[in-house]
Amino acid sequence: MGNGVPGAKVKVTREPPQGSLRSPSLPRGHPASEASCEELKAAYRRLCMLYHPDKHRDPELKSQAERLFNLVHQAYEVLSDPQTRAIYDIYGKRGLEMEGWEVVERRRTPAEIREEFERLQREREERRLQQRTNPKGTISVGIDATDLFDRYEEEYEDVSGSGFPQIEINKMHISQSIEAPLTASDTAILSGSLSTQNGNGGGSINFALRRVTSAKGWGELEFGAGDLQGPLFGLKLFRNLTPRCFVTTHCALQFSSRGIRPGLTTVLARNLDKNTVGYLQWRWGVQSAMNTSIVRDTKTSHFTVALQLGIPHSFALISYQHKFQDDDQTRVKGSLKAGFFGTVVEYGAERKISRHSVLGAAVSIGVPQGVSLKIKLNRASQTYFFPVHLTDQLLPSAVFYATVGPLVVYFALHRLVIRPYLRAQKEKELEKQRESTATDILQKKQEAEAAVRLMQESVRRIIEAEESRMGLIIVNAWYGKFVNDKSKKSEKVKVIDVTVPLQCLVKDSKLILTEASKAGLPGFYDPCVGEEKNLKVLYQFRGVLHQVMALDSEALRIPKQSHRIDTDG
Repeated sequence: MGNGVPGAKVKVTREPPQGSLRSPSLPRGHPASEASCEELKAAYRRLCMLYHPDKHRDPELKSQAERLFNLVHQAYEVLSDPQTRAIYDIYGKRGLEMEGWEVVERRRTPAEIREEFERLQREREERRLQQRTNPKGTISVGIDATDLFDRYEEEYEDVSGSGFPQIEINKMHISQSIEAPLTASDTAILSGSLSTQNGNGGGSINFALRRVTSAKGWGELEFGAGDLQGPLFGLKLFRNLTPRCFVTTHCALQFSSRGIRPGLTTVLARNLDKNTVGYLQWRWGVQSAMNTSIVRDTKTSHFTVALQLGIPHSFALISYQHKFQDDDQTRVKGSLKAGFFGTVVEYGAERKISRHSVLGAAVSIGVPQGVSLKIKLNRASQTYFFPVHLTDQLLPSAVFYATVGPLVVYFALHRLVIRPYLRAQKEKELEKQRESTATDILQKKQEAEAAVRLMQESVRRIIEAEESRMGLIIVNAWYGKFVNDKSKKSEKVKVIDVTVPLQCLVKDSKLILTEASKAGLPGFYDPCVGEEKNLKVLYQFRGVLHQVMALDSEALRIPKQSHRIDTDG
């Protein structure tokens, strides 16, 4: 499974069912789901001929051949059985290790096996329900930095040593929630929040119980209380009306010293196409309003247009976000919002700075709101938000520093802190991966070396046949990490010689490798776990030298005219 046999056209693209099956397993070529029983048998026979113990008289080679021969037999047993082969093709090694297959009726189709696997997986997930939570949290710190750009006149300053601008934290908000699955359909949600602004603050706590009533809907009961507001009782319902339309309703009763304040919010949504959703919202209560919006989300962009009529706020909004298709998932966005409260223009960007962290910044320019800088850090399920109010007026200097300042700070931090940290983390993970796989890699290396020794006689015959017809001769072949970039001179080259294994795969003056990691070919192993690898081949065809370098998972077919080495001059 993941290994090759000369001339055979069979391939298993997933991890083998047993770790030791990788080196001498079954061949590459067509995907296993397309390989016929005859092709599997042909590949099996060829490997058996190569590793059969009776073909080797040397005691050491005979022992190595026996081990590899047994591994080939184990791999063939998996692929020759229709049920285990279907499980392996769909789910790989983890599918064969799933508990419960022994009670599954045999002679099922792949679709039935997939359904059975998902059922077993659901049962396993239900056993772990009590151990799972979904914590979410938000920390917001509001900063008043208006003294930087809009200071009082000197006659109003009566405090000595007040020459430095005063920057204050004028508001804070902290919220946290966790989910506790009770059954497969019931979930309890506990949340709380604390807020303070200009010396005054308060908090609240909420408890909700959600039940999934069917595949089309769910309901949620909510209970809450706080020091500034009285008890809260709410009910939320969700229902799919059609495959393209759903409705959400939320009604609540808020008890306070002024009496009972009822509220009702209803949202009707419809998928206009696969990337566009339209919303209609009606809200009745303290701040009644009607809102309609259209949201279009694609792989490269996110566009929103909305219109709201309400008391006290009515507004129109248009926003656009462009998603760059890079490793850092960079996004730039801009929006315009205008209403009875004034007009606000906002622009910004966000970028992934580590595996679980996204950093973003936005500049908000409004009348009469002034200029603000908003910094946000998402770390897993936690959000840290820092709105910095710079000025109440539209000052060009505030806009300039709010735009340029974060960019300068980000690029400085990225170069001096983030990039070195990520590089160190990657090296640490690679080292950990090498340590955890050291025993397995050593075994693969020993199996590969044993396979190479067992191939010697077959390779000698192949070379003689190819030389007699001026065919394909592998002069040299290396597999592993090559360092060609001058900026990476300090990195160490890690390659292994795979000349013999590649020559053994040659048949009728052709060598064909499919799209899969070459570490699983007979006589190969991974010399640099977790790092980028290539295969470099120097070969001779019709007496002319050729050379090619291919990526680890890239398909390769030789000989080719484009590989020819130009010796002119």
